[in-house]
Amino acid sequence: MTTGKKFAAVTGAGTGIGQASSLALARSGFAVALIGRRREALAQTQKLIADQGGTALVVPADISDPEAVRAAFEHIGQAFGRLDVLFNNAGRNAGAVALEDYDLQLWNDVIATNLTGVFLCAQAAYRLMKTQSPQGGRIINNGSISAYSPRPLTIAYTASKHAVTGITQSIALDGRAHRIACSQIDIGNAATTLTERMTRGVLQPDGRMAPESRLDLRHVTDAVVMMANLPLEANILNLTVMPTDMPFVGRG
Repeated sequence: MTTGKKFAAVTGAGTGIGQASSLALARSGFAVALIGRRREALAQTQKLIADQGGTALVVPADISDPEAVRAAFEHIGQAFGRLDVLFNNAGRNAGAVALEDYDLQLWNDVIATNLTGVFLCAQAAYRLMKTQSPQGGRIINNGSISAYSPRPLTIAYTASKHAVTGITQSIALDGRAHRIACSQIDIGNAATTLTERMTRGVLQPDGRMAPESRLDLRHVTDAVVMMANLPLEANILNLTVMPTDMPFVGRG
């Protein structure tokens, strides 16, 4: 790779926020490692990056699998020589399920991706950033507005996103000695295929179904790129980006 180039890795890079952020990071000068379960989706993101003149590396991996994550970041270290930024983006939802009906396997699946996967990728990136020369880097965790205020009937998703905030704060503290900064971006209603249903109606705390505004992905990716390009001496510990009229402030 070219000397002086910046290197990033993005999880969940095949679709949605992960794909859009990968493209934006590439436009800002990063070579991007694309991590995700589906090789074909990652290859499509790689092509889009190549079409705009950027460099991307396809790294298929299930982030809930410790061995797959270890191999993925080992590959990234060998291919890039270093890692400057990890956008720890991959996650999953589970719909609205009443607590008394919540299946343990569904709980385990959500936690495996949204919490254990975030931990495994952060740990692997941290190890690389700590030992590389020059030392240091930045980890950006994709939280959620649910890290502060839950939607109805979303106990596993809400619990996982509250826990991501704990991961962020722990890494931000422990990383100081090794020039590793850690940030969290909490995104409300980004306009992806996963949130199309919000335009038709979303369950509200008072039992109503009400449509909600969505946020253009460009505003999300602008925020990710801004955070990624900060010098390591500066950190945005937490940033919330959402539609101005989203029911969050005063929710419920």
